[in-house]
Amino acid sequence: MLAVTPDTTRLGWIGTGVMGRSMCSHLLKAGYQLSIYNRSAAKTEELIRAGAVGCTSPAEVAKQSDVVFSMVGYPTDVEQVLLGEDGVLSGLRAGGVIVDMTTSKPGLAARIAELAAAKGVHALDAPVSGGDIGAREARLSIMVGGEEEVFQALMPVWQLLGTTHVYHGPAGCGQHTKVVNQILIAASMVGLCEALLYAKQSGLDPERVLKSVSSGAAGSWSLSNLTPRILKGDFNPGFFVDHIVKDLRIALEEADRLGLKLEGLEHARKLYQYLQSMDRGQSGTQALILALAKINGVAW
Repeated sequence: MLAVTPDTTRLGWIGTGVMGRSMCSHLLKAGYQLSIYNRSAAKTEELIRAGAVGCTSPAEVAKQSDVVFSMVGYPTDVEQVLLGEDGVLSGLRAGGVIVDMTTSKPGLAARIAELAAAKGVHALDAPVSGGDIGAREARLSIMVGGEEEVFQALMPVWQLLGTTHVYHGPAGCGQHTKVVNQILIAASMVGLCEALLYAKQSGLDPERVLKSVSSGAAGSWSLSNLTPRILKGDFNPGFFVDHIVKDLRIALEEADRLGLKLEGLEHARKLYQYLQSMDRGQSGTQALILALAKINGVAW
């Protein structure tokens, strides 16, 4: 497969939400022809003004593209936009490429690759980590499964979207790597929020505490990027609570399939489900502090 360039390759994008919108913007600024579709058309207007071509279906995007990226909410959405009657696979020519960047099921990624191959189409699973900040600043970590030759051909695009892009193996391996990422994130967010509650209840200044601990052994991306939002009372989504619950369900299903019992992960999922019951499903994952405060009967 030839390398991807703005002069030779037409790109398509399905899903222009919190992260997809920024990612599309990077591609447009690099000079790529970009066709886009989003279920809520209003979320495409800014990109269309910037030069993207709006489409009325995933299939229409595919017909105008050589490589189509998707970043949607749930595995059911992935199936609909890629494999549905009016999906990408129905419109993409032989030799085209599907890149699903949704956090989805490894088994579904393998099935998409199999169905794509039967039509002469390549398919990669390429979920990302870094949230809205990483998408906006092109600092995402991109985890890829599928054909290594296709991964290498798309290197110019990976470099526009992220600072880390690693090939992990056959179809599904990108999604397995994202499961690992979400297991780590789930545990760290619980610890982060419990630590902040402790700091506040013990009379410490959380801002000063953050200054002390963020540069030490306890430092993490979440601590540096999400704690300031918590301290400002900013619970807008960089990554939705509803989506982390979905991801943790996938992780627990995969762990069960592998014969693993991950107690910490199960505890984190229950806490996020409790947060959903507080009508916080559309908040950012940092809103977990509100659930833990409520459980403890303290104010935040």
